[in-house]
Amino acid sequence: MTQSPASPLPPPKERRRLRESTSLTQAQVAAKIGVTSETVRAWESGRSTPRGHKRETYAKFLASVEAEGPAPAAVAAATATATPVRSRRSVGRWDSAPLDRGQERCGAWVRAAAEVAAGESPGPAASPDDATEAFDRLYAYAAPGLVRQAYLLTGRRTLARESVERAFQLAWERWPEVAVDRDPAGWVRAAAYEYAMSPWHRLRPRHRHPEAPPADADDRALLDVLLSLPSSYRRTLLLYDGIGLDLPETAAETEATTPAAAQRLLHAREAVAEQLPALAVPDQLHRRLTELAGAEKLQAPKSTLVRTDGERRTRFWTRSAIAFTVLIVGATALTVRTAPTRYEPVPAPGAVISGVPPRTGPGPLTQADKKLRDKLHKSATSGPHRLAPEVD
Repeated sequence: MTQSPASPLPPPKERRRLRESTSLTQAQVAAKIGVTSETVRAWESGRSTPRGHKRETYAKFLASVEAEGPAPAAVAAATATATPVRSRRSVGRWDSAPLDRGQERCGAWVRAAAEVAAGESPGPAASPDDATEAFDRLYAYAAPGLVRQAYLLTGRRTLARESVERAFQLAWERWPEVAVDRDPAGWVRAAAYEYAMSPWHRLRPRHRHPEAPPADADDRALLDVLLSLPSSYRRTLLLYDGIGLDLPETAAETEATTPAAAQRLLHAREAVAEQLPALAVPDQLHRRLTELAGAEKLQAPKSTLVRTDGERRTRFWTRSAIAFTVLIVGATALTVRTAPTRYEPVPAPGAVISGVPPRTGPGPLTQADKKLRDKLHKSATSGPHRLAPEVD
């Protein structure tokens, strides 16, 4: 008996985008499929994957939403109370290509990886050289902009370069998954943002010493205002007003609902406008963010170095895991070898025995007896001679 293949599902971010395009809440989708809203939230965040009949129902629902396309009236009604949705701006060196052209910049390896994911036989393009070339193209296109974005998020040049390097190392480690993603550059951007804004960096010794601020006074003021915002507000403001993503995409990347993302954006704009009134207009804020990011000459490491370091890191942790496993197995074998094979009874505790006669004989000398003994030993050599009887 053969099992029917599971229905294909879009990535978690795409599931959320499709739901929000129809202005449906997670509770409404859960009621249509017959699950709880927490289950739908887990499906959209990627923490779990539907199976069986629920997977078929969920796949049909997403397919119907994608076939119908977003309803303009529904989208406008969902975002009219928050902030007007604008078209994606041309951001130049800021970010990667638009989402629809993301896979085209990954070369032939993307098409081959998509064939493998669909169950088809891969063509001759699925070779390591094509994977390396596609990764290098993605890195050359997205890395320079991501370094500047990470700098605006953290205010630290070293951490910005490290965040982008770690994100691309993770992408190279999971390259088949990243290659077939709808937006490979967005996948790397999300990984870089998560690493850059991790609170664990505060425990690092070099984080205690601030880096040199920008040379221009206006740039310093804007960077100080950005760093004073909460991390979620800062990220939302950068994605929407800096990069130019629309509101549903910003909400999906920040793992928030569309109204929550809109509220974060409004509060962030109010905080910036309160300290810098000249940036109350969104277009002016976008221009200043672009100028601030472009003023820093941040160079990303070469893609070859990133891939080499990533592979070296993967080998190190793999060997460490193998060595740790061998150590545990050896310790377990030694324990089994040296463990007793039979039960050894514990000696019974001591008991008082009656009827034993008291101890006799001279006891130990006291301190006074010892002094007297020493005195007699010393005086015996210098005392009078003993009288000995003589024979007449």
